[in-house]
Parts: sequence; structure tokens; C-alpha cells
Amino acid sequence: MLLFSLAFYSFGGWRLMPVIFLSIVINYICGRLSDREQKDSIRKVAVAGAIICNLLLLFVFKYLGFLTENLHQLFPGIPVKELVLPIGISFYTFQGLSYVIDVFRGEVRAERNLLRIALYIALFPQLVAGPIVRYTTIAGELRNRKESWENFEQGVIRFLFGLAKKVLLANSFAQIADSIFAQTSDQLSTSAAWLGIAAYTLQIYFDFSGYSDMAIGLGRIFGFHFLENFNYPYVAISIKDFWRRWHISLSTWFRDYVYIPLGGNRGSKGKHLRNLLIVWGLTGFWHGAAWTYLLWGIYYAVLLIGERYIWGKILEKLPKIVQHVYALFFILIGWLIFRAVDINQLFTFLTILCGAAGTGVWDHQTTYFLLEFRWEWIFGVIASLPLKQYIQRFIDKNEHQLIGDFLVNWGKPFFALILGGLSVLSLTSTGYNPFIYFQF
Repeated sequence: MLLFSLAFYSFGGWRLMPVIFLSIVINYICGRLSDREQKDSIRKVAVAGAIICNLLLLFVFKYLGFLTENLHQLFPGIPVKELVLPIGISFYTFQGLSYVIDVFRGEVRAERNLLRIALYIALFPQLVAGPIVRYTTIAGELRNRKESWENFEQGVIRFLFGLAKKVLLANSFAQIADSIFAQTSDQLSTSAAWLGIAAYTLQIYFDFSGYSDMAIGLGRIFGFHFLENFNYPYVAISIKDFWRRWHISLSTWFRDYVYIPLGGNRGSKGKHLRNLLIVWGLTGFWHGAAWTYLLWGIYYAVLLIGERYIWGKILEKLPKIVQHVYALFFILIGWLIFRAVDINQLFTFLTILCGAAGTGVWDHQTTYFLLEFRWEWIFGVIASLPLKQYIQRFIDKNEHQLIGDFLVNWGKPFFALILGGLSVLSLTSTGYNPFIYFQF
């Protein structure tokens, strides 16, 4: 598994393999020195060393170019450093950090086998785009995995559903979003701008949740059980609820390793506001070295602060449908901030959304994108709803009857194979379309 994972990772750039090797060695040594059998002074130095080394590694490859570029604008004599970003570095860096910190906290014993730590960090299903897997989640399976035909079957089904999300839905919505976001302000109508944001909202969900499904499915095939990373985020009734459902592995990582150690919501209101701004600023910057990502993080911090201290109680008294519309509106604006190339494009889109469009409220391209991709819009909306949960409840209620037995043993596998076949056909006829989160 380790050799295959490293071979797989090398396809993303074999020249950067030393970076992941360095990460493995750093976290292995610091993990051993952070174990509770060591002296407290050694343990504190080791965990501090792990934090510094991991973050320094991430800073050099991901943020040094951003820093020097901004300094160059102020002081032209400073050269801009442009380094190739190792794929998946944000994910495996956070995994290594969580391992050492958990060892230091005494939540798990340090792993003495270097190969197991190497496999944990380089495990190929979730290596390049998550989810972020805690060592405590798969520690037992790293030592004693049990493959089975049942795991293989369920893993393949989950993988095929994830592949279909990416290929059949995310790639289609990407065509709409890319086309609209590539246009200038005088080419866009208000409806087209809103449609572009809606398309990107569905694209990023099916792109990232599809990859997570594929990672969870592949892990299941080989005997690993990863935790869920998405829980139908677009049915949220508040921003707080949205972040309980979106990229769960990242939000819980920041909660457990940054927010709570800072004090969380304990103490004064001022400290709580400070903690929220720090955590969400870091969350935004984790996604990329750009001011728009930082603004995106601060945007959600402000909304969460507002829900906590200003309008949250009023929101809870409103009908559920109003709460849902409220959450969806701010989620859409959030994805506009996330998708915008720069601050200028962001403000241009915001003015168009408010009606200041050169081509009016509605134009022919809005009609075209709605009609040409009508089936993708329909299935995209349906697939973003918790329809699977209702079907599962029906199956559980009728599992001993003929229809329930048919759906379990034949319906779900057959449907997955159909989607897998359609995905392969689509892949052979379309161009290269990488996962969005590969860039992070």
C-alpha cells in the first residue's frame, strides 16, 4: 500500500517527492518524542518543533510566493519567489500535525513503525484532496486491516457514485461557471451572473464531495473506514448549520486544534470574537494564498458572529423555509468571493447582481444555459438533497420484504454500474477537468 501510494503520488510531480518524505520523517520523529513516556520538557519541544516545521514547510511552498509578490509591489527590488506547489500539501501537513498533537495530548500512543506513519500520511485514496483523516480514526486499521467482499462491494459502489458526481454533474456545471466568470462586465446580464454563481455552487459541491466519496470508497475497498466529509450542506438553515455539513474534516480540525486551544467561546465576548476571526482567517488562507480567500474566511466569521450575537435568535423563530433561503443566499455570495479571480472581479459581479448590468436583467445566454443543461440542473438539485436518506429509511423499513431486498441486492449496485458506465463514456469524450481542491 505504501509503495503504491508513493508511486501514485509521483504522477503529480516526482521531483517534489522529497517534500512528502521530509514531512513523514519530521512527524515520525516528533511523534516519538511527544509520547508520554518522554520527559515533559522533551515532549513540549517536540510538539513545538512539529508545529514549526510543518507550518514552515507549508509556508515556503504555498505562501512565500504570495508574500514576496506583495512585498515586490511595495519594494520593487525584492524578487518574487515562484515555487511549484506540491499536490496535497495542505492535507498531509494537517494530518501530520494532528497526529503529533494527539500523541502529545495522550489521545494515542506514538507509532514506532516508520512505515505505518508513512502510509498514514501518504495513503493514496485521500492523499491529494482529502478528507483530512485523523490518525486516531485509522490507527487500528493501519496495524490490522480486514478486507472483505462486502467492503469491496460497498467501496466500489461509493466510488462510482463519487465518480458520477464529478464527471456527470461537476464537469457540466464547470462549463457554465467558467464561461460566465470569463466574461467582462459589459457582456453579463444580472440573471447570467446569478446563474454563474449557482452553477459554481453546485460545481464545487459535486466536485469536492465526489472526490470525498471516491476516497471513502477506495479506502473501504482496502479495509479503511474514513469518516464522512459532507452531509448535504445546501439544506442548511443557518451558516453555522452549513459549516456543520460542509468539509467536516477541515472544520473539525480547526475547531479541535485552533479554536478550542485559543479558548473557544469561553471567557469574554471580545476573546470569542478574536478567536472566531483568527480561526476563519486561517480557514480562508488555508484554501489559498490570495486576498479573496482571506476575505472569504472573514466573511464567514462575520456571519457566524452575527448569528451568535445579533440576529440568531430572530432567525430561529422564522419559518424553516425562510431560514433556508437566508442560508442559501449567503452561501451563494460566499462562493462568489471564493471563485472571484481578484477583488476587482468580485466587486464587478456584486454590482451586476444588484442590477447594474450592461445587458439588462435577462439575456439569451441565460436561456441557453438553462435549456442546454436542463437535465444537469434538475439532477443536480435532486442530488444535493438528502434523497438518499429517505430511500435508506424505506429500505430499512422494508428490508425483509421483496422490494427492500431487491433495492439492497440489485437496485443500488445496478444503478451505480449504470452511472459508472455513463461516467466512462463522458470521460472519453471530454477534455481534462481536474478537481478544484487539487490546487489547495
